[in-house]
Amino acid sequence: MAEPAAPTPLHALHLELGARMAEFAGYALPIHYAKGILAEHLHTRAAASLYDVSHMGQIGLTPAADAACALEALVPADIAALGEGRQRYALFTNPAGGAIDDLMVAHLPGEILLVVNAAGKADDLAHLRAHLPTRVAIEPRFDRALMALQGPLAESALAALCREAATMGFMDARRLDVAGFPATVTRSGYTGEDGFEIGVAAEDAAPVARALLAQPGVMPAGLGARDSLRLEAGLCLYGHDLDPTTTPVEAALIWAIQKSRRPGGERAGGYPGSDVIAEQLADGPSRRRVGLKPEGRAPVRDPAPLFAAEAGGEAIGTVTSGGFGPTVGGPIAMAYVAAQHAAPGTRLWAEVRGRRLAVDIVPLPFVPPAFKR
Repeated sequence: MAEPAAPTPLHALHLELGARMAEFAGYALPIHYAKGILAEHLHTRAAASLYDVSHMGQIGLTPAADAACALEALVPADIAALGEGRQRYALFTNPAGGAIDDLMVAHLPGEILLVVNAAGKADDLAHLRAHLPTRVAIEPRFDRALMALQGPLAESALAALCREAATMGFMDARRLDVAGFPATVTRSGYTGEDGFEIGVAAEDAAPVARALLAQPGVMPAGLGARDSLRLEAGLCLYGHDLDPTTTPVEAALIWAIQKSRRPGGERAGGYPGSDVIAEQLADGPSRRRVGLKPEGRAPVRDPAPLFAAEAGGEAIGTVTSGGFGPTVGGPIAMAYVAAQHAAPGTRLWAEVRGRRLAVDIVPLPFVPPAFKR
């Protein structure tokens, strides 16, 4: 018998606000509220929305200096030079260069704080325990709450409860008091909009959420809008656009491998699969992640195969994420295609319910980011 979906610290608040709940990664989470996914998506673009992302895993590593250096043996990112008060995107890789998971790494006073994906957090914790030296203490904080306040009014809403939030730039990370409660705050998110992620103790989650929702322009939003926003932003969803067979180079995440970690850099390589990734950086991968705009109004979803011709031939790629883009005003998708077919402007054909639909490769993201630099 399947395990029942676990509640987050905000479960009672979701029910009070009329959320439509569903299981995701083992947790009961809101898919949307009364106004629906489209309204929540557009509201995030125009004002600010509060998302419950407490299903994500938070892990503390101490002491910070030792943890940062040791973590570099597991990821291609430059963590040793990550300054206090800053955050960086990273990926755990395997010996083939594939992504075991992607994560956020924040350097807070005295510690390195990781935020990992919900479905893989137990495996990520085991991975850290198996590979980090004993001098690094590993503390899972899976009982803590995490909220994402996203949209152009996010700064004013959070600043009303914590003035220092307004001084933060994109990917800053700080320990602050929010509405009188201690919190970890990063200026980041998964929507392409400006915003913050706010981690608090479970017992503080509801009062902090209520204080944020009481601010002008803030409304609750669910996973449906979060997914359509991240798709328009061209952001990868682990398990769809990233998996253990996908390298950062194939995934168009070269920006997540800083120069110091690339061949010729001062701390090049040394992480699992670094030789494979170095070869792909030099010679290019055999496939690439691309954006797709289908012709017409029909959505193209994963795992639709892609072809170079309207009829016949072998598949040259696969759709990994797809749906309707409310801001774009039409269907959009991301896919992996053979490198020789990956140039923007290339027309391909997606097979949907036995029919081939025309799709064009376009640059990512579909909607320009609105981060505060």
